[in-house]
Amino acid sequence: MPNRRMTVNKLKELVKLNDKNLDKTLISSALGISRPTLYQYLTIIKNLNIAYTDIKSLKDSEIKELFGIDKIVIPDKYKTLSEKFPYFLSELSKTGVTLTLLWEEYKKDYPDGYGYSQFCEHFSRWKKSEKELSMVMNHKPGDKMFVDFAGKKMHITDKETGKETPVETFLAILGNSELTYAEAVLDQKKETFAIVTGNAFNYFGGVTNAIVPDCLKSAVTKPDRYEPDINPLYKDFSEHYGTIILPARPYHPKDKPLAENAVKLSYQRIYAPLRNQVFYSLEELNQAIKEKLELHNNKPMQRLGVSRKELFEKTEKNCLKPLPTERYEIKKYLELKVGFNYHIDIREDKRYYSVPYQYKGKQVKVILSYCNVEIFYDNQRIALHQRVKEVGYTTVKEHMPESHKFQSEWNSERLIDWSSSIGENCNSLIKNILEKAEYPEQAFKTCLGIINLKRFYGEKRLDKASLRALNYGCVSYKSVKSILEKGLDRCEEEEYLFNKKAQLPEHGNLRGGDYYSKGGEIK
Repeated sequence: MPNRRMTVNKLKELVKLNDKNLDKTLISSALGISRPTLYQYLTIIKNLNIAYTDIKSLKDSEIKELFGIDKIVIPDKYKTLSEKFPYFLSELSKTGVTLTLLWEEYKKDYPDGYGYSQFCEHFSRWKKSEKELSMVMNHKPGDKMFVDFAGKKMHITDKETGKETPVETFLAILGNSELTYAEAVLDQKKETFAIVTGNAFNYFGGVTNAIVPDCLKSAVTKPDRYEPDINPLYKDFSEHYGTIILPARPYHPKDKPLAENAVKLSYQRIYAPLRNQVFYSLEELNQAIKEKLELHNNKPMQRLGVSRKELFEKTEKNCLKPLPTERYEIKKYLELKVGFNYHIDIREDKRYYSVPYQYKGKQVKVILSYCNVEIFYDNQRIALHQRVKEVGYTTVKEHMPESHKFQSEWNSERLIDWSSSIGENCNSLIKNILEKAEYPEQAFKTCLGIINLKRFYGEKRLDKASLRALNYGCVSYKSVKSILEKGLDRCEEEEYLFNKKAQLPEHGNLRGGDYYSKGGEIK
């Protein structure tokens, strides 16, 4: 079978699993790759003599170059042939049908297809792998936990209106002992799915080597027979707990018979006994589920004569990996474009966070946790910020170009402080400019320009010019500079203030004071 295209994430996962010396069949199933492909890359890893710690911080582009994974592709003619394998298998069960006949029919439709020997070799490998997956699964203790949501829903009722709200039932079952966990939740969202999977591990008191979910969007963003895409949040969850995700194939119930059986038993031993009860809250419903669940786990199994709980205590409990010291923190994953001002916009917080200015215009990956904002480009973290849930900017000085760093060192308080040393009038002018600006930062350059005029004209002249600018309402750098250049600051106060007593020009139509009587009556 030709090699499948390997993604960088899948290759990194392969190196990590190889470091743990896991069984090669388990690695092959976990990554959805054939054993020939697996051994090909294991040989490369061995020859390069590398471990996960050597590549985890490398850029994606560097890993691609190191392994040359872009060069490994699946020929189109193999894709065409492999799609027919289930049909061939079905036809071979019919009387008189042979591989030779099937190959002849195949070559008739695809003259440029594989020759007979290659045709038989590819089909044989596929058939062998399908046979292994169809075998009865004897699960090792602590190896797998199967998870799923029941198809049918239970309900909680509003006390005041009597309105019923449907709820989901999450189920988890251990592969070896079949110990089961159940919990009612409001939805199947990815955040909910991660939380209840963690609740299941807490119930069992440990972590399995692998989690086998159905192809829910909460766990698998893109189902695929060979290479399913794991939801980033669920993948991050699995790494926190030190386990791996083995998605069941679409429309293959044999991949998760225990989960299917657990759903059926939940209908009999949880749904049915609770069918006539009314629950007014999720907590109330889950308490009732917990009681029925304990009865189920302590009920002897017919084929073994012992209960699931007893079998768990005897064979599986000590094989589980320990729980992490802290519960998993839910994270959000975003892909954002860096703005022209080298900041990204986290809309739900109404806040902007900086990245090094060289990345402006780039598409970056962002991981949001409750406390932090992590920003990545080409698999390299380029910025880490403490999350602030309020309107505004979070800017790291080192992220700025040199021209911006100088401006960032100034603030309103510092400018007001400096201007007060020049004089009272200059101080009033600076305050006036800062107060009128929609954002103080917009006025920083203007204020700096005015303050720096003292280098050419001295502090006394600048303070006088500030007074004249304030009286005329000309509060700008150009106005103050113009006053100083023209020497208007040297004029007496009375000369440049508006003269309220200025005489009016003479005119024949103007009436004098004598026109009116002292009592205010017209003469």
